Amino acid sequence: MHTKQFIALLMSFCLYTSLRAQQVPDFSYQPAIKKAAYPTGKGPVVLIDEAHNNFHTIATRYHAFARVLSEDGYQVKPYTQAFSVSGLKDASILVIANAIHESNTNNWTLPTPSAFTKDEITTIHEWVKNGGSLFLIADHMPFPGASHDLAQTFGFTFYNGFATDTTSGLFPGNKRELDVFIKSNETLKDVPVDRTLRSEYTPVDSIATFTGQAFEIPPNAISILTFDDRYKILLPDTAWKFSQQTKRIPIKGFSQGAVLSYGKGRVAVFGEAAMFTAQLKGSEKVPFGLNSPDARQNLTFLLNIIHWLDPNH
Repeated sequence: MHTKQFIALLMSFCLYTSLRAQQVPDFSYQPAIKKAAYPTGKGPVVLIDEAHNNFHTIATRYHAFARVLSEDGYQVKPYTQAFSVSGLKDASILVIANAIHESNTNNWTLPTPSAFTKDEITTIHEWVKNGGSLFLIADHMPFPGASHDLAQTFGFTFYNGFATDTTSGLFPGNKRELDVFIKSNETLKDVPVDRTLRSEYTPVDSIATFTGQAFEIPPNAISILTFDDRYKILLPDTAWKFSQQTKRIPIKGFSQGAVLSYGKGRVAVFGEAAMFTAQLKGSEKVPFGLNSPDARQNLTFLLNIIHWLDPNH
């Protein structure tokens, strides 16, 4: 890469970092759900973790995510304590989105210790084996590092970096920070929802994600979002700081979203968080996530994942 090209790309990263910091929840987002899975407030309990310095919570960046599930009839509640058998006993689905260790809350540099204690990881592992459903979401660095040990207990290997379309330079391909997975080139597969139970199931043929990580999956998992040969993962020492020396790894065949049946339970793992919520980015308040015109099928996709995780479907 020529010096001038590198400087231009570095400047674009600096601009992007500034805009990224301006992301705010889109509280006006209203999901269009044709037929709710349950009457209001009568569905299974879904807990959203808020006990591990989570970057996404019900009141903030995952407001739209929680609204989608509530509109579908689920009982959505915050989880605000260390994970324990008693704390999880009434939950059907546990959502963990961008947990992080306390040492990294304002310091997105290496090292990135686990957000969870060994006892908590054991608790979640056993809870899933006995019939619980885990929806684990860990975006780009430093979040994969914080959830690496939890993901590893189910056989997933997280890479603590940034999944990047390298055909358009060092940074993802356009100002929208958009990656698209489509069924026609087999980068997108169906979520294995039982269509006999979900008669209103709508096939999804295009999904948008908004930067994130890449991970390897265990042999018995199904990759729903799979990277092609355009992508590499960049592994910086500090989030959003890149140079010509930044390590990068080809990730063709790696996943950004996968599902796994595990014991009596189920696990859905995704390496990008904005795709499941609605935010507004930058001074121009550009839609970013479910509210984006490029992500028209993401709502259906999210519901398909939740219904697959739901033990009653």
